Amino acid sequence: MKVAIVAPLVSAIREPQRGGSQAFVSELARGLVGRGHDVHLYAASGSEVSGVQVIDTGVDHRQLAATLYRASGVVAGGSAVAERAFARVYAVVRESRYDVVHNHAFDAPAVRLASALRAPVVHTVHLPPDAEVARALREAVRCDPSATVACVSANQAGAWRQVVPVAAILPPYISTRRIHFSPTAGAGVVFAGRLSPEKGAAEAVAIARIAGAKIDVFGDSYEAGYARRLIEAQSADPGVVVHPGVPQKTLWDAMARAAVVLCPAKWEEPFGMVAAEAQACGTPVVAFRRGALEEVIVDGVTGFLVGPDDLHAAADAVTRAPALSRWACREHAESRLDIERSLDAHEHLYQRVANAGLGTRTGG
Repeated sequence: MKVAIVAPLVSAIREPQRGGSQAFVSELARGLVGRGHDVHLYAASGSEVSGVQVIDTGVDHRQLAATLYRASGVVAGGSAVAERAFARVYAVVRESRYDVVHNHAFDAPAVRLASALRAPVVHTVHLPPDAEVARALREAVRCDPSATVACVSANQAGAWRQVVPVAAILPPYISTRRIHFSPTAGAGVVFAGRLSPEKGAAEAVAIARIAGAKIDVFGDSYEAGYARRLIEAQSADPGVVVHPGVPQKTLWDAMARAAVVLCPAKWEEPFGMVAAEAQACGTPVVAFRRGALEEVIVDGVTGFLVGPDDLHAAADAVTRAPALSRWACREHAESRLDIERSLDAHEHLYQRVANAGLGTRTGG
């Protein structure tokens, strides 16, 4: 099949990846190419994915900084800039014929403007429900029967189905074969994720302190004040080390050397790629029981799930988690969380929407 993938434009798709959706888009594109599909990845300027034809949209991601998602619901603005950016993207998309266009951008203009395309469109929503995006999706599926909404987990789909029809679940599973497995328990704790309140970096530091464990925090700043407080914590405590975002392999190596990976999410986590990657490394995960983390972690086998915001229960779990089988973590990642399962789901959906689109649209 010939597939156009529209990436989020808030960052370039290249290492180090700025977020989970960006990392997955690159893995998805590579995986589809590996299965013989003709894939064009439309992304912000500066994007680069080995083995994939990346179409430079001419969009400078820095101009879209104001549109970065905030779990608080407070967005600085930038809707006019996003409108222009996605109008430019789809103008280029229309120059080629595609069997399917797959949009991964969480922007109302990305949804609304896609309705003018002649190919059937799949919208994967990587984030919790947002009023403006929900309105755009409802209008898209109302006007175009071939427009399809997909979510990244069953938990997330349950929330989105309250506002818009969801046709499929397309989990952003991981390429376990690319991730180094360590059968030997390491030392210390790792947290990885954007430095914004919903990901729980500050809670991870507090948990590690209660457990008496050294913690390495990996992530780029999304909210300057929040990141600054974390760096101040580092200067006051030699057991806390804050690193900027690093390439995937560097992060995987750090997780493989750790005893535990922490995912103390403060929101309803849509999926939890870091938890999946940690298990592929062989490292058990301690997480708050929120969102889709129950779909990623096997409680008591590949990690521990504790009550939301229960720092002391999480600290106790940190002390117990190194006794879990690292082989069990790896086996779970390989059998349940591998990208090949996700590619199967994508191919199945693409074929279905392409067939349904025949007769309702012409060309691509």
